[in-house]
Amino acid sequence: MKSILILTYSDLHHDARVVRQINFLKEQYQVTVVCFDAPANIGVEVILIKKIKPGFQQKVIVTAFLVSRLFEKAYTALYDFPELRKQLQPRTFNLIVANDIESLPLAFKIRKQEKIVFDAHEYAPRHFEDKFVWRLLFQPFNQYLCRAYLHQVDGMMTVGEGLAREYSRHYPVTPVIVTNANYFTELEPKPVNPNTIRLIHHGAANPSRQLELMLDLMNHLDDRFTLDLMLLVPTLANKKTRSYLDTLKKRVEGNPKIRIIPPVQSHAVVNFIHEYDMGIFLLPPINFNYANTLPNKLFDFIQARLAIAIGPTPEMAHLVTTHHLGVVSENFQPESLAAQINSLTADHIFEFKKNSDQAAHLLSAETNKVILQNLVAKLLN
Repeated sequence: MKSILILTYSDLHHDARVVRQINFLKEQYQVTVVCFDAPANIGVEVILIKKIKPGFQQKVIVTAFLVSRLFEKAYTALYDFPELRKQLQPRTFNLIVANDIESLPLAFKIRKQEKIVFDAHEYAPRHFEDKFVWRLLFQPFNQYLCRAYLHQVDGMMTVGEGLAREYSRHYPVTPVIVTNANYFTELEPKPVNPNTIRLIHHGAANPSRQLELMLDLMNHLDDRFTLDLMLLVPTLANKKTRSYLDTLKKRVEGNPKIRIIPPVQSHAVVNFIHEYDMGIFLLPPINFNYANTLPNKLFDFIQARLAIAIGPTPEMAHLVTTHHLGVVSENFQPESLAAQINSLTADHIFEFKKNSDQAAHLLSAETNKVILQNLVAKLLN
C-alpha cells in the first residue's frame, strides 16, 4: 500500500478540513499525520509536534531575520521543529500533503522523492493584510515562501475560486477546488417556532472578524430572535486574541437575547446546530481572504438544514442565492442584515431550511472526496 504524509500546524480537534483530508485518503493509502494534537480515534499514525511558546529572545531573533529579509533563517526559527525533522528524516513516503504555506518548506526539506501536494486554506501573501505589523514583517515572508516553493509542487488545491484565481495570477500553479464542505448528514429540517427563532454563529473568536457586528445586529432584530455564538480560541492565538473572547463575554452579560457557549469538537458541530433555525455570518472584507471566504460554517449550516443569513461576500452569496438558502444583506452593516432577517416569517425560514435539505447532497464533502482522490491517484500512478 502506498503511503502519504499529511503535514499541518493545527489541532485536529478543531481542523475539520484536514480531518476530512485524512479520512478521504486513509481509505486507499497508509496515512501518517503530523499535527499539534489529534483525537484518539483518528485512525492513522499521528506524530505530534512539540509546541514551545516563543520567548522574548526568540521573538527578537525572528523579527531581526524578517526585517533583514533572511527568510529561510526566519522560517527555521519559526516552523522548522528540529525534533520533528529528526523523526521524519529516516522515513519515506510516496506523497506529502502540506497544509498552509507554513508547512510547505518543511515538506521540501524532508522530501526524498515524494510527490508534494499543497493545500492552501488561505491566500498566504495577503492573509492578514489589514494589519500593519503583519504587512511589514510577514507579507514579504509569505510572498517569498510562495515564490520559492509553489513552482516546485506537483499538485495544489484550495478552498474557492477567488483564491485559486489569485494564486494562478501570481504563481505558476493551477489549483483544483476542494471546498470546506462537511460530510452529508442524514437530517430533516426542524419546524420553526414563530415566537422563538434561534440564530447560531460558530467559529474562531478572532478580533479581525469583528464579531461585535453580530452582537450589534441583535439590537435591530425584533423580539422573536435569539443568538448563540459558539466560539473557540485558535491554538496559536496571541494574548490579544485570547483576551478577545473575554471581552465579548463581558459585552453580552445580562443580555437575554445573546449567549456565548462553549465549542464542541468539529465532528459534532452539525448535529449540535441542527437544533437552531438560522446560521448567520457577517464578515467585513477587511482583507483579501475575508473578501473571498467560503468557510466551513456555511457548509455546516447546510448540513444542519438551517436557513442562512450572510453579508454580500461574493462566493458565499452566490451559493446562498443559487440554492435559495436564505438572505444576503446589501452591505456589511448590521442594520442591513437585520432588515433582511426581520422581513422573514417562520414559513419563509422553514422554506429556506427545506432548500438546505435539497442542496445537502450536492454541497457535501463526498463531492470533494472524489476530487482529492483523483488528484492523488493521478500523481501516484
